[in-house]
Amino acid sequence: MHITMIALGSTGDILPYIALGKGLKDAGHQVRFISFEGFDDRARKMDLDFLSIPGDPRALVSQGGTNIFTMAQSFGSLARDYVRALSAPQLLDTDLIINQLPGGLFGYDLAEKARVPMITAAVIPLAPTMEFPMMGFPTLPLPGYNRFSYTLAETAAWMMFRKVIQEWRTQALNLTPISRIEYFRTGGYRHPLNLYGFSPIVVERPGDWSEYICITGYWFPEDPDWTPDPALEGFIENGSPPIFIGLGSMPIKDPVKITQMILTALERTHQRAVLHMGWGGLGNQDLPDSVYLIDYAPYDWLFPRMAMVIHHGGSGTTGFALRSGVPSCAIPLGFDQIYWGQRIAALGAGPEPLRIQKITSSRLEGLILAAINDSRMKENAVRVGQKIRAEKGIQQAVQLIDRNINA
Repeated sequence: MHITMIALGSTGDILPYIALGKGLKDAGHQVRFISFEGFDDRARKMDLDFLSIPGDPRALVSQGGTNIFTMAQSFGSLARDYVRALSAPQLLDTDLIINQLPGGLFGYDLAEKARVPMITAAVIPLAPTMEFPMMGFPTLPLPGYNRFSYTLAETAAWMMFRKVIQEWRTQALNLTPISRIEYFRTGGYRHPLNLYGFSPIVVERPGDWSEYICITGYWFPEDPDWTPDPALEGFIENGSPPIFIGLGSMPIKDPVKITQMILTALERTHQRAVLHMGWGGLGNQDLPDSVYLIDYAPYDWLFPRMAMVIHHGGSGTTGFALRSGVPSCAIPLGFDQIYWGQRIAALGAGPEPLRIQKITSSRLEGLILAAINDSRMKENAVRVGQKIRAEKGIQQAVQLIDRNINA
């Protein structure tokens, strides 16, 4: 079967889908991967066909910040470029579309034109439920609010992309116009399957989700060609296990100030650290010998070697941190990151999240001491890690795709 996958976003957004694409490729399918051009090397390394979409994810994240709506506007600014690329005639030569974009955006229309099913795939819970609000929305004790928050998010997305989608449908794809309700409620041209690439241990399945909404376990990416720098290995091995600190691809207003808070907290707690520069530019200043600055290292290799992991709370990074078996804590900047930080704490695998707006060296010191001195937290982290490592998220997703498409 020929499968077309569509995924747009930052590095943490894209790599799980490349991993899923590789799983489908290994299962005998031909996979075309559509994403920003900067991900072509990673996709082709996994033997996936690649079609590029215009856009620099680093610049888009920087422009969009951490607010759900401004981030959507940032990516939406290139919507006409997206549909121009997705109008390539060869894209209609496929048997299935797997779409990462929320609400089935763009993939729904392409699937309708090609007359093939579409499966939605996500690494954060986006299906409407009464049990918690849409990611990025505050928790409010109002009757009916949780479910209504999904309608609000759909309406905002529709207002942002409606004009481009309707023009694309009528002028390029020769399809009829479509209403918001039909677009977001159909769930696919002929198929309703929704796949979620996170652990059922971390996200308890809402009772009002349908049988077609499936939590598979994480889609952990691998980097088999990577080898550690001997200096990094030496730093980790020649001393007590360090702490990992990194904020991933998130934009940071004052990285020098945040870095100084980190250094002060490390000095007060007598801890060594591996500091990830990330897209925010942490550590771009003089650092003590007890802090090792990295630009990249695979989390599956790095995190189990740490004493604890402090991260921004992205879905994929949270998965790696929980799988590692060491305590972790999120410093969320926005959107779904607060949710994942709260899930770590609820599992007893780390302290409560510390929002970036409230960060101080004293508060950082407190969460570090809480993690490294709490034996129960360490035991919980080990237990959660063992359970997540036993899951086969990619294999489960591939089996669900094959089973449902062939039914």
